[in-house]
Amino acid sequence: MTTVSAPFQRRRLCALGAIALAAAGSLGGTAWAQQPRPPASALAYHTVAAATQAGWHSHEAQVEAVRDALLSAQVPGAIVALQVQAGDAVKKGQPLLKIDGRMAQQGAVASQAQVSAAQAQLHVARKEYERQQQLFAKHYISQAALDSAQAQWQAAQAQVKALQAQAGVAATQSGLHTITAPFDGIVARVPVTVGDMAMPGTPLIALYDPSALRITAQLANAPAQALRQADEVQIELPSTAQRLRLAATQVQVLPSADPLTHTVTVRVALPADATKLVPGLFARLWVPATAPSASA
Repeated sequence: MTTVSAPFQRRRLCALGAIALAAAGSLGGTAWAQQPRPPASALAYHTVAAATQAGWHSHEAQVEAVRDALLSAQVPGAIVALQVQAGDAVKKGQPLLKIDGRMAQQGAVASQAQVSAAQAQLHVARKEYERQQQLFAKHYISQAALDSAQAQWQAAQAQVKALQAQAGVAATQSGLHTITAPFDGIVARVPVTVGDMAMPGTPLIALYDPSALRITAQLANAPAQALRQADEVQIELPSTAQRLRLAATQVQVLPSADPLTHTVTVRVALPADATKLVPGLFARLWVPATAPSASA
């Protein structure tokens, strides 16, 4: 008779128990799977469409000034006075900035002194010529002596004119050291400060006229050309919560396209009562749906 140890019997019983549990679980899962499932409820859905207004297509645009200027120096020199700052309203001809022009002023003074000296010499030459004419009338001098006096007088006249022209150039150069406003407007930015060196072509002051603004958009050729037959357009200005309807007569379609983007620039003049607008603001141009969209 074979004797089985107690540990072996315990392992055998555990194995049999695990087999029984697996079988019971399998039977339970099969029974659950055979139960009928309730029908799934219908899901709600929404149709997604491009944001547009009925009968209109929108295009991104921005506000810009019809007249603006980026003022720069025509002569080199250090900035010694800055009389405006960003946001200031200025009048036409108002001084905005001064460049050190002491050398130019001294040159203008020297040129004017030379003009005065030449005018004195001209006065002497004219008197001498008059005396020679009197002597020649009395046959005291020859024709050659009279001609020589006349030549000296004419040379003195030419010298005065030449020096006057040089003095004018010096005075003009002296005036270039003061930057003035070319029109009534608002100072947009001043990228320099007192002590900076101004060089010809260096931007000093940006200025724009707030009384005449427009929006500019880049459109594909088809919708841009279709605007020529449109009766009106709409302008949306999110920054001021304004929406304007403008006649097509205020729309300008430029006759050429950008060679890089192949788009046409469209400009729409804003009315004078469109307040609280500054150049650079985002805008949206709405065109009639009869014009193809920008992606066409």
